[in-house]
Amino acid sequence: MTSRRALLAGGAALAATGAARAQAPWPDRPVRVIVPFAPGGNADVVGRILQQRLQDKLGQPVVVENRPGAGGGVGAEAVARSRPDGYTLLIGSNGPLSVNPVVQARLPYDPVRDFAPIGMAMQVPHCLVVQPNAPYRSVADVVAASRAASEAIGIGTAGVASATHLALESFKAASGARLLHVPYRGGGAAVPDFLAGNLPMLFTEFSTALPLQRDGKARIIAVASAARLPALPEAPTMIEQGIAGFTAASYVGLLAPTGTPAEAMRALGAAMAAIVAESEFRNRMTAMGGEAASDALATPAGFAAFIAADLAKSRAAAQAAEIRPE
Repeated sequence: MTSRRALLAGGAALAATGAARAQAPWPDRPVRVIVPFAPGGNADVVGRILQQRLQDKLGQPVVVENRPGAGGGVGAEAVARSRPDGYTLLIGSNGPLSVNPVVQARLPYDPVRDFAPIGMAMQVPHCLVVQPNAPYRSVADVVAASRAASEAIGIGTAGVASATHLALESFKAASGARLLHVPYRGGGAAVPDFLAGNLPMLFTEFSTALPLQRDGKARIIAVASAARLPALPEAPTMIEQGIAGFTAASYVGLLAPTGTPAEAMRALGAAMAAIVAESEFRNRMTAMGGEAASDALATPAGFAAFIAADLAKSRAAAQAAEIRPE
């Protein structure tokens, strides 16, 4: 009888322990954040800034893990296939979410169905850049010159089907500019040819062009942001220059696997919104040549809508450029 009572008591204790563990507030252990690119790029830098602030907000260690490959696809797939418990997150950007779906025929994840957006962290707007001694002073000048030229004017991007290439194709369609795409292996790879005078123009990230402008080695004709950027307020937007509604940017944000518990999503969403609103965070994004996300884009709904719209723009640009999935 004593043995039976002991067994029953032990079973009750185990059940109580299990119930307490099941009801433990999220998070109760370290959180892993996968950056689907090598260390050093915008996604990695922003991911590590978020890592520091998320640790403070969540009260648990946050570990960054770099998993590069396939334009961000390797890391994105790892998160999509992970257990949706809130302990594995993705630093998402154009590559895995807006570009891969239109250039890879057999993508092992769905950028919309497989992820639950938490919030955007920042954007780096794209911009149109010309040589410092070029006669062009506006988008209209570039368009007019491109139409009058006997041969298409060359313009460099980060590569075929890159975010800047797709944005360039959207710009060409919207403006009527006659420009010859010159692809490079990354935005920075185009800079030496540009500085040597072998490349008339760049369509690149603002963070790449800003140091060139400040050194007098380039001139930013227009930025593809909704408003002028604090880092270079004299540079007008595409919209100001008659390209209605035209925006294009490389973005970075935080996502979880679809099916992540509501409690975890609420905690992550609140933490993300608070971080993005901090003046220190916003200043760091400006110093990087970007801009912190707006309050609306730092929310799950706002970021989800942005991703869907950006993916639609990428599909349209790829179709216009006759880029087919491979």
